[in-house]
Amino acid sequence: MFLHDNSLPLKRDDKSDKVKKACKIHDEYFMVKGLVLPKETYSSNRNPVTGAYPSNQVSDIPPLIQGSHPYPSAPGVTLTSETMANRNHPSQAGVQQLMANLPGDLQAGRKSAGIMDIQQKALASGGKERLGPSSKALVATGGTKSSTALVQQKKAATLPKPQWHPPWKLMRVISGHTGWVRSVAVEPGNQWFVTGSADRTIKIWELGSGKLKLSLTGHISTVRGLAVSPRQPYLFSCGEDKQVKCWDLEYNKVVRHYHGHLSAIYSLDLHPTIDVLFTCGRDATTRVWDMRTKACIHTLTGHTSTVAVVRSQAAEPQVITGSHDCTIRLWDLAAGKSKVTLTNHKKSVRALVLHPTQFSFASASPDNIKQWKFPDGNFLQNLIGHNAIVNCMAVNSDGVLVSGGDNGTMHFWDWKTGYNFQRSQASVQPGSLDSEAGIFAMTFDQSSSRLITCEADKTVKIYKEDDTASEDTHPINWKPEILKRKRY
Repeated sequence: MFLHDNSLPLKRDDKSDKVKKACKIHDEYFMVKGLVLPKETYSSNRNPVTGAYPSNQVSDIPPLIQGSHPYPSAPGVTLTSETMANRNHPSQAGVQQLMANLPGDLQAGRKSAGIMDIQQKALASGGKERLGPSSKALVATGGTKSSTALVQQKKAATLPKPQWHPPWKLMRVISGHTGWVRSVAVEPGNQWFVTGSADRTIKIWELGSGKLKLSLTGHISTVRGLAVSPRQPYLFSCGEDKQVKCWDLEYNKVVRHYHGHLSAIYSLDLHPTIDVLFTCGRDATTRVWDMRTKACIHTLTGHTSTVAVVRSQAAEPQVITGSHDCTIRLWDLAAGKSKVTLTNHKKSVRALVLHPTQFSFASASPDNIKQWKFPDGNFLQNLIGHNAIVNCMAVNSDGVLVSGGDNGTMHFWDWKTGYNFQRSQASVQPGSLDSEAGIFAMTFDQSSSRLITCEADKTVKIYKEDDTASEDTHPINWKPEILKRKRY
């Protein structure tokens, strides 16, 4: 330890050197010191060039060394207490020395591991992922959290292919109104439907045959909104005469009036689970009515122009309105306040439709049709191509969205991809002007197999799917852009 402090060389102490060697062997070579025997134990007749022993002296060499052994089943292998701790972790040098000193019979009897043996050992030690081909994506295998150093390969953006829908064709034309037909609603039992017109009448028609069942009079101006209650035998109507009426269908007469709007009422809707009625109109407000007490629960203010359409659902947000001020508002019904205002449209919003199964909705404006996701109104995609004033929309459970324009055009869309698979022009009644081809209202029946439209030529038209069409006769002509842009 103090050898460097002396200028004169000192004589080395043999005892100290032995202690130093013993400490170094114990400290640095304890893993392998039991695997190799000292050189002095071998016979002196070893060939100095090849290092081999004479054949008659092989028996003098210890057949097996003491210590850790990778083949514990070999006979004669014993573990001393000194090397017991090294049994599971032999060094590489020790294993190589051991293999060199194995007897010939053991070396000849040892077989190389086959593919099945390697796979079984890999399954036992590391799992299936080590046997599969190396993936391009780097995935952390050490734990549940992926390391920041590992980069996962990003998949290329792909557009889903549109679902094939059969084209729709005109099935029936119903005449009877003497003015523009402005509103329609289907009874929950799917037996009849009701229409409201500018001739101030409400007519009830059989859905199967198209025959007139009943005419209700009472409004003194155009009937703009209709709704049939699924829980009570009530029909609700509203019109440009500022009146909201509740009709009892068992007596075919008005049983309640809801007073409060200051101008024409353009739309109404029923809450699906509670007895609440929503109306909106030209006074830029949406009013919430208690169906039984006729009390106005809330007056939802915030729009700066005519509120053209109101829709309601059971989940939040429970009220959605579209207005001529180019905005859509999602309302908190309990607080009576606006939660979200969507300002993406550049022109007036005249139609809203809720998807029957998905938590999403669509809005229509002369610029384009936009799809949104509830509950926060996140923008999904644009449906571009219906270049008209879109007055109404309808969607069924098969994912068919229909939009009706002020010029009599109807566009049929695939809801998921926005693919426009059919365009049609409504034919006007004989004797009507070509300018009277507008479509004001539309809805699907409860089975989603019939489409009912209300038009400016004073008729009601019913459409159905073409049974003779197939994917061969009407193929999908889908040519998407390389990257579909979201036009806000």
